[in-house]
Amino acid sequence: MEKSKVNVKDIFKLNIRKYAMAIALVFIMVLFQILTDGILFKPLNITNLILQNSYILILAIGMLLVIVTGNVDLSVGSVVALIGAVAANLMIKHNMSVVPVILISLFIGALVGAWHGFWIAMIKIPAFIVTLSGMLIFRGLTLVILKGQTLAPFEESYRVISSGFIKDIFGGANFHITTLLIGLVFSIVYLYTELRDRKNKMKYGFTVGSTQMLLLKNAIVIIAINLLTYSLAAYKGAPNVLVLLFFLILIYSFITNKTVVGRYIYAIGGNEKAARLSGIKTDKILFWVYVNMGLLTALAGIVFSGRLNAAMPRAGTGFELDAMAACYIGGASASGGVGTVIGVIIGGLVMGVLNNGMSILGIGIDWQQAIKGLVLLIAVAFDAYTKSKAKK
Repeated sequence: MEKSKVNVKDIFKLNIRKYAMAIALVFIMVLFQILTDGILFKPLNITNLILQNSYILILAIGMLLVIVTGNVDLSVGSVVALIGAVAANLMIKHNMSVVPVILISLFIGALVGAWHGFWIAMIKIPAFIVTLSGMLIFRGLTLVILKGQTLAPFEESYRVISSGFIKDIFGGANFHITTLLIGLVFSIVYLYTELRDRKNKMKYGFTVGSTQMLLLKNAIVIIAINLLTYSLAAYKGAPNVLVLLFFLILIYSFITNKTVVGRYIYAIGGNEKAARLSGIKTDKILFWVYVNMGLLTALAGIVFSGRLNAAMPRAGTGFELDAMAACYIGGASASGGVGTVIGVIIGGLVMGVLNNGMSILGIGIDWQQAIKGLVLLIAVAFDAYTKSKAKK
């Protein structure tokens, strides 16, 4: 069994993208914690950080699958605005209840994805052109529905998805006990999963890290989980949208790592022609990837409009760039075939912490944009560098 082990240096080289961005995230968080005199890690600010970036992270999870296939979706910002406009119109002007509004919104999102998927997968028009067209079409439809005006407010039960908090079933006075227990349970589940995966890899002769590396990695992750839940428990507890994100991460991590469909998606991004010749129905897979993107975009639209408590004609502007930046910074390759859900979440948090930290410091939006652009360029350059090193 000892032959299956490799040293820490080899593990780091094999996972350089993932570890590099995780280390960068920790560095950025510590840096802004110092520069902001401790404001960054205050419970209220941690909660705001989650709420402010939730919809971008939802978009980024969907965008990951699109980018892995070697494509892109430029329309998501406009679709987010469209979903908000539709939901507001149905709820405020037509007095429709919350559940039907959410179901209709999700259905419209899936239809938008199917529209894009049809032209891209079946008619073979480049994704850049199709989704650029979609960006214009759906922004225009948003303006038509809203007639250039803002619609508000939404019902409380609609906004609870994006702005509500889970209930403390134990009724803690100073701390949200349920949130603390969730952190402990998740830590146990995480540790069990890591040990089980390590045992399976060793059983089938795959390389694994040293015991010391395993202990260090798990200790860092478990400490981070419990510090987060402790911070949230000190305010109002875990936000509902964090629970939603948690389930999305679980579902899409399972799809990308454990299912045949996930392997097909990565195969298409790696070499579409080879994937087609091996019997994979590439057109069908690509079509459903865009349907999934539309569905998650609709979900992000519901979350964003609920947090904003209004539908606005220019809502969602630039969201497609933030979602793609989260993917690329998180290790997804611009040429397709590479990327992980956890990496995307890390990339999104890097951008979110940068935004939040610079705002606390009073840095202007102009410099914020310039710095984020530089971070994105460095991340993509790093991707190109590691790929060139791997080929040598």
